[in-house]
Amino acid sequence: MSASMMVLAAASAFVLSHFLLSHPLRKPLVAALGEKGFSGVYSALALLTFGLTIWAYRRAPATPALWQAGDALWALVTVVMLFASVLLLGSFVRNPALPGAAASAATAQARGVYGITRHPMMWSFALWGACHMLVYPVEKNFILAGAIIVLALVGAALQDRKKAAQDPQGWIAWESRTSYWPFAAIVQGRAQFGGFGMHALGGGLVVWLVATWAHLPLAGWAAGIWRWVL
Repeated sequence: MSASMMVLAAASAFVLSHFLLSHPLRKPLVAALGEKGFSGVYSALALLTFGLTIWAYRRAPATPALWQAGDALWALVTVVMLFASVLLLGSFVRNPALPGAAASAATAQARGVYGITRHPMMWSFALWGACHMLVYPVEKNFILAGAIIVLALVGAALQDRKKAAQDPQGWIAWESRTSYWPFAAIVQGRAQFGGFGMHALGGGLVVWLVATWAHLPLAGWAAGIWRWVL
């Protein structure tokens, strides 16, 4: 098996095990193991498959880049990653999709990042994957970033189905005020742009600055604004 195929096999195991345990296998496993037992199995399998993916990724040599990422592309990716950071940090507050918060779906306000999309966390991961594909267009990175994109966006769609089945009135009401696709609800007049809290704007800015700075000591090359500052 080639190095890239090992990355693909490990990444596929990570994504598929997540989908299987989150949806068709969750109910029977919870019945057999209990919530705590299921959570233990889920966490252990997720860590194992993700660890194997990173191990395979690090062992795989970098293939020739399909294109050169110039300053214009880096500038675009830098802005998109700031937006993704705001989505990520904004998703931790007033999110009816988080465990234990489903009861608020019927009355939750679609403000801030939720006016943009009801899945801000998932879209932040997907944008991360797309940005890393653009600036590091090698085979193993397409596999890893592609796996993250599939996990995020397919996972978001499956989450909608599961939440709607669990709470038909509440979740469908939430769906009517929000959108899966970013900005769709705003364009359609079902949501308004604005209402971002400092946890989203300030927190997103800090995470963006720290994460892009960390590329230099961790990966050996500068990212974000640090490409032009350092």
